[in-house]
Amino acid sequence: MPKSLKIYIGILLLILIGIVVIDANRPKPIDWRHTYSLNDKIPFGLYVFDNEYEEFFKPQKVEQFGKTPYEFFDSKFNYNDTTYSKGTFLYIDNEFNLDEESVEELLYFASHGNDIFLSATSFPNKLKDSLNFKLEFDNNYNDSIEMSTTKTKVKSDSYFNKGINNRYFTELDSSAIVLGQQKRSSGKLQTNFIKIPYGNGNFFLHTQPIAFTNYYLLKDNYSYTEDILSYLPKTNNIYWKVRKFESNNLNQSPLGFVFSQPALKWAWLFAIYGMIVFMFFNAKRRQRVIPIINPLRNTTVDFTKTIGNLYYQEKDYMNIIDKKIIFFLEKIRNDYYLDTFNLDDTFINRLHQKSGKSKDEVNKLIQLINTLRNKSVATENDVITLNEQIEKFYS
Repeated sequence: MPKSLKIYIGILLLILIGIVVIDANRPKPIDWRHTYSLNDKIPFGLYVFDNEYEEFFKPQKVEQFGKTPYEFFDSKFNYNDTTYSKGTFLYIDNEFNLDEESVEELLYFASHGNDIFLSATSFPNKLKDSLNFKLEFDNNYNDSIEMSTTKTKVKSDSYFNKGINNRYFTELDSSAIVLGQQKRSSGKLQTNFIKIPYGNGNFFLHTQPIAFTNYYLLKDNYSYTEDILSYLPKTNNIYWKVRKFESNNLNQSPLGFVFSQPALKWAWLFAIYGMIVFMFFNAKRRQRVIPIINPLRNTTVDFTKTIGNLYYQEKDYMNIIDKKIIFFLEKIRNDYYLDTFNLDDTFINRLHQKSGKSKDEVNKLIQLINTLRNKSVATENDVITLNEQIEKFYS
């Protein structure tokens, strides 16, 4: 190894050691990010709530899940009597980050006699329109409020002075019930907790998820959190949508820990950049010329056309119909997570609800499939009619 290279490596190691020593002796600043992560012990994480939720909901059973509500509640749906398993959906986060299909599923879930509890600083327009409420922003924003509920005769006021937001409910539907308020230092009262009946169930909406974080549960504000959760039914299971099983698992990896610590992060980056610089100056065109390899031609489409023409020329229309039906039902299972074993009225209603297509259009297509399945001989016109109905369904 050249002497100059040893000198460079030695200087690099000294710099790395210096960075680690300086950062280790510096007091670590408090991380005030609003992560709402179950793994975070920082002030505005949900680590304490994740460890204490059994006490909050006792004796109810709490089931945490990381799927979208659309995927999760499909498994809870009973196709025989078109009902859900009774339960309460729980969601606590800085923002309402659910897709539109999941919002539809929550509305459908609530309409079947279940309850939805959402604590977030914002809600999607689809939910606002369906439940007929609005959110406003307080322009005279300050970082201290008192929050209270209306359930008990004696107000259990709690003082919040960090991490709060300036949103509150306005223009509520006539069926909405105010369950909690927040009072600014100016004395102005604002609604921050409401109950809105929907179908046979209810939506509980709360605008201050900060009340569930480590910072306030470890102070004297836990009684306010207990009051909020006491409005939920005590007979149903709790289905808690969390991010614990999704991307947050990456933070548990060794590299995730390295990047979570500033000193280790900069040491790691410095080592990587130093290695790149070393490789750049040490390569000196030593690598061989890389030959150009042409990618293999994709012949899948050509093969499919050839097989299709073969069936068509042989006038094997029944075989073509069978394959188109198999492909269509497979796509239904993948797109809408529906059981296609029995193509009955229950299946037609469920496909109509999940696809958004008219019930008449869905019924016509399924009846055609059932008719063609029972045939022993098919014609060219049958193939054309089936293809047109399937194309119309996906148009």
